[in-house]
Amino acid sequence: MDSLCAISPVDGRYRSKTERLENYFSEKALINYRIKVEIEYFIALCKSGIKPLDKVKSEVYGKLREIYLNFTLEDAQKIKDTEKITNHDVKAVEYFIKEKIDKDFPELTDCKEYIHFGLTSQDINNTAVPLSIKDFNEQVLYGELDKITELIDAKASQWKDVPMLAHTHGQPASPTMLGKELKVFSYRLKQQAAYFALIPMNAKFGGATGNFNAHHVAFEDVDWLKFGDEFIDSLGLQRQLYTTQIENYDNMAAYFDNLRRINTILIDFCRDIWMYISMEYFKQKIKEGEVGSSAMPHKVNPIDFENAEGNLGVANALLTHLAMKLPVSRMQRDLTDSTVTRNIGVPLAHMLIAFASLEKGLNKLILNQDKLHADLENNWAVVAEALQTVLRSIGYDKPYETLKALTRTNTHITEKSIKDFINTLNVSQEIKDRMLKITPHNYTGIYPESADE
Repeated sequence: MDSLCAISPVDGRYRSKTERLENYFSEKALINYRIKVEIEYFIALCKSGIKPLDKVKSEVYGKLREIYLNFTLEDAQKIKDTEKITNHDVKAVEYFIKEKIDKDFPELTDCKEYIHFGLTSQDINNTAVPLSIKDFNEQVLYGELDKITELIDAKASQWKDVPMLAHTHGQPASPTMLGKELKVFSYRLKQQAAYFALIPMNAKFGGATGNFNAHHVAFEDVDWLKFGDEFIDSLGLQRQLYTTQIENYDNMAAYFDNLRRINTILIDFCRDIWMYISMEYFKQKIKEGEVGSSAMPHKVNPIDFENAEGNLGVANALLTHLAMKLPVSRMQRDLTDSTVTRNIGVPLAHMLIAFASLEKGLNKLILNQDKLHADLENNWAVVAEALQTVLRSIGYDKPYETLKALTRTNTHITEKSIKDFINTLNVSQEIKDRMLKITPHNYTGIYPESADE
């Protein structure tokens, strides 16, 4: 398919940014993860000692694993062709593996009915899907999130000592430090990223309705609960003890909610940077040949932050549905989770698109020191908080009201009017000198460096 013909921009316009997700969330990837679970389960059964699998030699395990390690697009197509006949995707996987055994492992032919032994399709799906998410997290997501966080951190360090007029309710407020305002976002991202370690990646593995019914009736002497726990643990997941036919999805929902919070923080960041660009606190590097506006040649639009905000919003809409829908199923199961989980890769793709735009946008920012300085110089009224607090500290009568009377006039407050006011106060010269040193440029508080910095 030509990318120009794609319905979704994930597979079309933004293909270059999302193609890595093929390895985790494409139809081929899902089939491959299913095969991995089936093969590893068969090997675990061989290791359990049940007959006749106890005669299977360990030397064959590596060759069996090559079925999923060397899985090809042609293999996936063969399974899809079988699915047209079976009308069941997991059964088609089972038949594929059995055919492989007949062809390449004749010594295992009398053992092939232990492929998918005692299982329901959701034992495979509800292990394959969290396994794909786990791999994606470790191999892609965490690294991309760290890259954005570190880039924001680097900008925060670079502009740590740059004073900036703050705005609360859209109005000029007590000055702050540009670096600290950026640090707020990397700090928030790190806090949310830490929660990933607290969310278990669960699998459901227990037969048709979660009780190992078929396993138990076939081999009563085997501790199937222990077997299931150890098998799922060997894949790097945690088995849920009490389930219906499907996974409970509560912890997967927590994962989606965690992603949504991270995206929300980044949406907040995009909007702030967009505002700073519109206020001319930042300029943007110009790339030769680029057009900012089709009508206005002078414009350099903050499109990277707009693109990121839009894609993060799309991601959150889908993540919200995933988190709210998946934990809800009619009695022991319905099919709604199966169709919904096929879309897990879509919000994650929109996140990667947003991350790429953020990285590009951040690297284009140029500090406009003159504009920052001018805004501070034009807003001497913001030192009123400092002056009335100093007066409070020495017991001055009604300091707030005194400064309110000065600053809430229609007269523009300047350095001169502030200093004239200070000199009229009935306070010691020491206090006056202390107050006269306060300017919008140095009234920025304390930069809260953490121990690791």
